[in-house]
Amino acid sequence: MMMWPNMMGGFFGGWGIAWIIFIFIFIAAIITGIILLIVWLVKRASYTGYPQEKEGKALDILKERYARGEITKKEFDNMKKDIG
Repeated sequence: MMMWPNMMGGFFGGWGIAWIIFIFIFIAAIITGIILLIVWLVKRASYTGYPQEKEGKALDILKERYARGEITKKEFDNMKKDIG
């Protein structure tokens, strides 16, 4: 009695369930890779190159401008009041 037309006597030559599991894992890995690639591309396309806003950033910039002599002490104090 012959169930399958090959000489090995089974689905995929006796390795049936192992091949099915392997193919399932392989296809899942490909799909996961494609999804990760898409996510990476979207993140890269939306990256502006500027760091996220942090608290105190305005005050840091103000201090730098004062240190470079771009603004006077009076201007520094007035701007500092406006910020915080």
